[in-house]
Amino acid sequence: MSITKDEMGHVIRSGPYPELTVTAVLVGYLIGALIAVSIGYAALILGFSIEGSGLAAILGFGILRGLLNRSSIIENNIVQTVASAVNGASSGMMFSVPAIFILGYDQTHFSPELMVFGCIAGAFLGIAFIIPLRKQMIDYERLTYPGGVAVATILKSPGAGIQKAVLLLSAAILSGLAHYLSKSFDFGNWAMGASLGLPEYLNITWYISLLTVGVAFIAGRGGIAFIIGGFVCYWFISPLLSTFDLFPIVDGMPIMDPNILRVDLFRPVGIGMLIGGALMGIVLAFPLIVGAVRSMQNAAKVKSAISKDEMPIGLLYVAIGGSAVVLAVIAVMSTEEMGLGRGIFMAIVGTLWIWIAGVILSECIGRTNWSPLSGMTLIAITLLILITSGLGDTASVIASVMVGAAACVAMSQATDLMLDLKTGYLVGATPKMQMMGQFLGAWLGPLLIMALIILLHEAYGLGSDQLPAPQGQALASMITGIQGGDVPLAKYIAGAGMGALLGAASGGLGITVGLGFYLPFNIVLTYSLGTLIRLILDKKAGQQFSEQVGIPVAAGLIVGEALVGVGFAVYYVIQGAG
Repeated sequence: MSITKDEMGHVIRSGPYPELTVTAVLVGYLIGALIAVSIGYAALILGFSIEGSGLAAILGFGILRGLLNRSSIIENNIVQTVASAVNGASSGMMFSVPAIFILGYDQTHFSPELMVFGCIAGAFLGIAFIIPLRKQMIDYERLTYPGGVAVATILKSPGAGIQKAVLLLSAAILSGLAHYLSKSFDFGNWAMGASLGLPEYLNITWYISLLTVGVAFIAGRGGIAFIIGGFVCYWFISPLLSTFDLFPIVDGMPIMDPNILRVDLFRPVGIGMLIGGALMGIVLAFPLIVGAVRSMQNAAKVKSAISKDEMPIGLLYVAIGGSAVVLAVIAVMSTEEMGLGRGIFMAIVGTLWIWIAGVILSECIGRTNWSPLSGMTLIAITLLILITSGLGDTASVIASVMVGAAACVAMSQATDLMLDLKTGYLVGATPKMQMMGQFLGAWLGPLLIMALIILLHEAYGLGSDQLPAPQGQALASMITGIQGGDVPLAKYIAGAGMGALLGAASGGLGITVGLGFYLPFNIVLTYSLGTLIRLILDKKAGQQFSEQVGIPVAAGLIVGEALVGVGFAVYYVIQGAG
């Protein structure tokens, strides 16, 4: 696009608008790193991830239009695509890699560098496998992809985008300051129940966290099931235990300590619900699986599937072949006990699962805006553990999680790309440019997230009350069960049954209620505040106000606290090293 001025000095723009520019890629890297760290940190606390494309679009406007005076919507679309590609590793790795640390291993037992390369290879595989289905899923079937439509709405409102960026940054400063003060004065919880003299088992303690409020606000009504899970534990089951004198007895005294109840009862049941709900999600997705297979068949029949707007199919073959080879090398090198044949077989299984699961998840999120990613990850790592049986527990865990994490990142990237391609379809972007932007962004995320995981584990400990890592805990428990460890099997089975039934009633319900059982109740209580604020604001001020003002503020609350939390982690690690 060329820029000239008329006789009156007015700017005249002509020619095509800038799209895949160096500026867009660099800004995408910056924003992507910011949201990957923020959303990854939040995922370790709450057990689920939020979509980063909308956040990236808002920040993109703030930088491109506010600071650099650039007005191309499709250039901002590339910023958002690159940034969300960087963020694609946050859910993929946060759902899988923490299991290694929770099981008692650390970076001395495996190679973080190999893990990073494996996840990069998985990311490229996920992108390359899903690209040929763009025309079929978006142009021909016209799947809804609600998340992609929402981001397109942001991109079409450049003036509102600037205002949202200001709101986001202001809220980030507020949230960061609040978290800094709570950490500095060691005021992370408020035991309101004890102050009021209420029974201990009701566990009325508030978690001081604006990040948690922000995540709940963005989730809106979708977080109600999560809240119900926590309240059922402490405000329904605990009073029943008290009424019928069913609390555990130790030394002749009933144990009503909510922390002991959570560890011995609620958390194992919650883990079972996570697993049961995830597996039921796969069952519920079966009709969509059929549709996804049909999409692949139809795409193969469409001769025009690759046009001048698409990436060359030969380049995709190179990406798939090269990434699969890298994955095989990673599998073989993951542990000394791994043989060549078994490592190659693991890579083949992982590659096939990436292809199948990526298509299934893209179909699911395209029709329902819900993705059974955790279920697909559990199944993938279960298959890999069975393949590695006989290597020894340590070798089996390391190899399986390493290849499984690559598969999880691949599935996350596939769904993210299809969401972004839907956004691009609605704003007139060039698909080829978006695809290149996704490849350009995908390598950075695994590097950042691996460093973040190690940093946070050294500072706080994954699986601790500060960073519960529920999805990693569920995966670790499943691995322990497969390997014949000492697990509360009856509670897991009971929870799995409840999670499956809830999942059958509504997709994803078993997982969200299970998270309410698993997480400390102080987090659930604070989360309920964010949900309540969203419901009241929707009713009093209108849903549009919540989306235009509330969501940017909520996103800022997440970013500010997360960055300060990571900053404290750096301080703790440096102080410990000194």
